[in-house]
Amino acid sequence: MTPTLHTARLVSLCLALALAACSSQPPAPDWQMNAHGAAQKAVQAYLSGETRVATLEFARARQETARTGQPALLAQVHLLECAAQVASLELTPCSAFDTLRPDASAAQTAYADYLAGTLAPQAAALLPQSQQAVALATDANAATALAAIADPWSRLVAAGVLLRTGRASPQTMELATETASTQGWRRPLLAWLLLQAQRAEQAGDTQAASKLRRRIAVVEQGGG
Repeated sequence: MTPTLHTARLVSLCLALALAACSSQPPAPDWQMNAHGAAQKAVQAYLSGETRVATLEFARARQETARTGQPALLAQVHLLECAAQVASLELTPCSAFDTLRPDASAAQTAYADYLAGTLAPQAAALLPQSQQAVALATDANAATALAAIADPWSRLVAAGVLLRTGRASPQTMELATETASTQGWRRPLLAWLLLQAQRAEQAGDTQAASKLRRRIAVVEQGGG
């Protein structure tokens, strides 16, 4: 996983830890190490469809971060969880972040609005660079902007935003599906496959729908 805004500030301690042994700087505090590890495990578990593990690890990440008494740091954890939900087409409100919005940074607020599909165009510059082109994309160039995102995680988040804002073309759905497939991310893969199958059935394309349903069966059966 290579998150952008989602955990970049929260989990930058990877580099700090690597340098700690060869520098005079003090090691990262325990809360930071614990929050980083829990956040990584939570996202991987969530994308893999391991709901129980994801719930426990997200809770641990929040608890460790709350030890700082810094609402903006806790907001970052909530944004990470909300981004994972958007990437998996679970398009529910990010209400946990909203309670922390008064103390969040401008960049965090812009990102939350982006995930919700309500970002004002003039705030796009506050987003991670990988998301800016998608935020400003039109229906005509949204798929191109999505394909230009190299990081799989960032691409899936952006795809979820495009769907939420009504700009997801068949190309967008196909790219999101294959991105999740390549990474072996079960939860978003099933979500995008199901969406494609429903669209194919609505369009009367029984051949495409049957092919997608067979792929869904493979994922759901887990190779058994």
